[in-house]
Amino acid sequence: MRVLTWNVWGEHGPYAERAGRIEKVVRDLSPDVVALQEWAGQRLGYEHVAALPADAPVTVLSRWPIVRQEDRLLPAERGGVLPGRALFCELDGPRGPLQVFSVMIGAYRLGDSQARQEQVRALAAFVAEAASRRHPALVCGDFNAPPDSDELRMLTGRSAVPVPGLVFYDAWEVAGGGGPGHTWSNANPWARPGLYPDRRFDYVLSAWPRAGGAGHPVRCEVVGDGPEPGSDHYGVLAELRY
Repeated sequence: MRVLTWNVWGEHGPYAERAGRIEKVVRDLSPDVVALQEWAGQRLGYEHVAALPADAPVTVLSRWPIVRQEDRLLPAERGGVLPGRALFCELDGPRGPLQVFSVMIGAYRLGDSQARQEQVRALAAFVAEAASRRHPALVCGDFNAPPDSDELRMLTGRSAVPVPGLVFYDAWEVAGGGGPGHTWSNANPWARPGLYPDRRFDYVLSAWPRAGGAGHPVRCEVVGDGPEPGSDHYGVLAELRY
């Protein structure tokens, strides 16, 4: 299966121009499942769409029917920190149920690691509650945190996991083919004004283990990173066993 995650930056900047670029990238890649953050309403040719109200920045687009969905606010207990959001969809895929979470961690400032860790713990609890461990489970989205951060280390088993037994492959780490895989880059004119370091903020994570190795990443690439990007983030396309 081919899965794309992409923070498409809402309607900021020259949106009409950017929207055409985003649509072209998605149509050219033709993923089976798309997890979008800061989504502005495009269906992008997909029949099955789960989207939250306009003030909630996550959605899932799928080639396969969406048979169940839930969403969860990821709390921000510190003043000035934005809450996160997670949308869960169970898809009726051709090889059995596929469980997909589109995630936006709201704490975006460089010094917000503790708040991000709180939101990641809430996310892990939601995954454990909503998803079966019998079927592939994917967590896709913008975490506003690099892979060596405490918040990502909790999800990939490099530090104590928030939920016992819940741990994920990072598709870029397993199948990205080397390189930093930056999705927030100062080469991107829409990202450059933020004055952040180049970072990998966006992830396709797949729960381990699953029967038959379902969800194991076999290929991963950064997309939407051409000379005329469609968003301030680049996207991540992963191919996974299913």
